[in-house]
Amino acid sequence: MFSFIWFLIIGGILGWLASLIIGKDIPGGIIGNIIAGIIGAWIGGNLFGQWGPALSDFYILPALLGSIILILIVSFIMTLTHKE
Repeated sequence: MFSFIWFLIIGGILGWLASLIIGKDIPGGIIGNIIAGIIGAWIGGNLFGQWGPALSDFYILPALLGSIILILIVSFIMTLTHKE
C-alpha cells in the first residue's frame, strides 16, 4: 500500500518538475501532474532506457525527459484545439 502511495508521490513530483522546466502547466492540477509523471516515466523508459538514479521504480532522468516530452505534446495539442 505504501509503495503505491510513494509511486503516486514520485509521479506527481516528476510531472510538476517537468511543467516547471517547460513553463507550461498540465491540465488537471495535481492529478494531471501525477498522470504526466507516470505516463512520462513510461515514455522515457521506452525512449531512453533505464539509467541514472532510481526511486520507487522510476529512473529519474528518463522519466523526467519523458514527462517533458508528454507535456510538450499535450500543450501543442491544446494550442491547436483552442485556436480561434
